This record gives sequence, C-alpha cells and structure tokens, in this order.
Amino acid sequence: MKKAVVLLSGGLDSATCLAVASEQGFSCNALSFNYGQRHGVELGAARAVAKSFGVPNHVVMDINLRQWGGSALTSDDIAVPKDSLQEGIPCTYVPARNIIFLSFALGWAETLGAKDIFIGVNSLDYSGYPDCRPEFIAAFTECARLGTKAGVEGHPFRIITPLQYLSKAEIIRLGSKLGVDYSLTKSCYDPSPEGLACGKCDSCLLRSKGFQEAGVEDPTQYA
Repeated sequence: MKKAVVLLSGGLDSATCLAVASEQGFSCNALSFNYGQRHGVELGAARAVAKSFGVPNHVVMDINLRQWGGSALTSDDIAVPKDSLQEGIPCTYVPARNIIFLSFALGWAETLGAKDIFIGVNSLDYSGYPDCRPEFIAAFTECARLGTKAGVEGHPFRIITPLQYLSKAEIIRLGSKLGVDYSLTKSCYDPSPEGLACGKCDSCLLRSKGFQEAGVEDPTQYA
C-alpha cells in the first residue's frame, strides 16, 4: 500500500480528510500536535478518530507555540471572538501554524518513504486563514521539492487537499458517506473544562451551519 502522512487535529475537516485518504487505499500515518492550543480536547478526539479508522501509527508531537502566543488559541490574554463570523484574518489565526505543521509532516514523510501528505484545508467555509489557501499549498509543495533529498533526487512530494473547494455541508456529506463518526470529533476554539463546545466561536458556527445545510444531525455536545 502507498504510505501517506495525514495531519489530524481531531476536528471535522481533518477526520474527513483521513477518511478520504483511507478510502483511496493509503496506509495512513496520522500526525497531531499538542502545541499549547486552548482547544486541547481535540487531541483526545484525534486519538479516537485515528482508532476508529484503524490507523496503526499515530504520533502526537509536542511543540509549545504558547511560548510566544500571538493568537487567541495560544494566549490567555486574547479572547476568542463569539457570536459572529470574523471578517479578514481573525485573532484565532496562529502565526505560521500550517507552515510548521506541514514541515513536521514533510520530515516524517521523508523518513517513512511516503510521498503524499494529506491536510484538510479549505478555502470556502473557513475562517480566513492565509495558510489554508491553494496558493500557499502550491508554494509549500515547491518548497518541499527544493528543500528535501527526495525532492532534489526527482521524487517530489504531493500535498493533497481533498476538501479545498468543498463547502462545510459538502464535507459533512462526504465524511458521512465514508463512515466518519462526527460524534468523535471536536472543533470548538473555546470548549468548557468538560470538553463541551461553546456554540458561539467561528469554528462552532461554521460546524453547526454545515450540519444544518447538509441535512445531517449535528452530534456536537454544546455547553
């Protein structure tokens, strides 16, 4: 089987991305990050999702982005916006997060002999993050070609973004078809101590809207 590294946060999109990679016949190696995020309950969700798909190799990497903060997700001094979708690049943007995550995924993929990296970025129903755009993915792919042994020896990597142009409703319909148990996933930026979703942050609003438009029952537990 072809090997792939799949970035798995434990949220709705990354779980669907894992399902797509599995359905396409890849032997999936899941990579999650404990980066000091406010919504750390996603890590438990990532483990549950990986287990549900029988992923044999799931690594949780510790990197402390809270050391410099700069985001509502990594700093207690910045509040998570609530009750309306933010215009422009919101304060929940974590500086260079997908560059960092993809760099780790690239290093692991090269070690494994894998040429494919899956990431669940989306440029339709998303929060305006610059590192979710197709232009960024194309640029990082070129960076991987130029900056790795495999790349310069003529074995380039693919950064696969199966959700790039799907709405949240389309993502949910696709995942439901592929057997994703969305009750295992967590997407909230500011969950309660018990892990319940706030229902008011950008991520919760997009998630709830997606289930409603998809005509699929929302299994999210809200505070």
